[in-house]
Amino acid sequence: MTVTPNSINQMQVVPTGGSLGAEIQGLNLVHPLPEDTVQGLHHALLSHAVLLFRGQQISDEDQVRFTNYFGQAVEHVRKQMPRPVKEIFFVSNVEKDGQPIGALGNDEIPFHSDLSYLRRPGTLSIIYAVELPSTGGATQWCNCYAAYEALDPDLKARLKGMRAVHRHHVESQNPPELIDHPVVCTHPETGRKALYVGPHLTRHLVGVSESESRELLGTLFDHMSQERFVWTHDWEIGDLIIWDNRCTMHRRAGFPSAERRIMKRTQIFNDAIPYE
Repeated sequence: MTVTPNSINQMQVVPTGGSLGAEIQGLNLVHPLPEDTVQGLHHALLSHAVLLFRGQQISDEDQVRFTNYFGQAVEHVRKQMPRPVKEIFFVSNVEKDGQPIGALGNDEIPFHSDLSYLRRPGTLSIIYAVELPSTGGATQWCNCYAAYEALDPDLKARLKGMRAVHRHHVESQNPPELIDHPVVCTHPETGRKALYVGPHLTRHLVGVSESESRELLGTLFDHMSQERFVWTHDWEIGDLIIWDNRCTMHRRAGFPSAERRIMKRTQIFNDAIPYE
């Protein structure tokens, strides 16, 4: 009897045991995925927000094909060195001929949702681990559904209708106009509400004083970074992770600048502007 590669019967969804995330076992992403397997992965992603695939040995074309099961992989808004597959964005501290081959260096990156400084931010992100340092560089994800749901009713009422400006710290990355999004967004597929602020890219609240904005955002940042809302992943070579930026924030721990780290990322953008 012939077994179809990557059939839905081979797929296992194993929750991390944390606030979010699941490991997908039994699939080899070198091979195409049948439609029912893609549907199963989509359901798992909506349920767990972050999916981990271990031990993958994929090409750039394989990664783009996998990304396209969930939407349309597009070239990142930040320009990089010429590369064979333009949808691949290098996240790396490695230099070649004195020039960085990728972006984001080796420093810690605080909690954020990818590209929230754009009017239509990132929807899904996929990262594949190619080369890793001996220590550091772990990634944490925050369950922004759970963080919102755990707020007390008075604070939820206070946040209703509030908006926040998101801005990249490198000014050239920003659009010419200020971009603001609801502090609490509704996920367009699940209908659940999630916090949509993070210390890396959220600058200030709209329509309140500077002191009130600083105080309230600080309260939210401290709240959402609690261990009960966070799952930490220590990378291994061959790991591929896909996550939903609409209901999570993520951060990266720093790692030694003298050690190489090469990650390949693909990106899907929102079709719609985030809404409350």
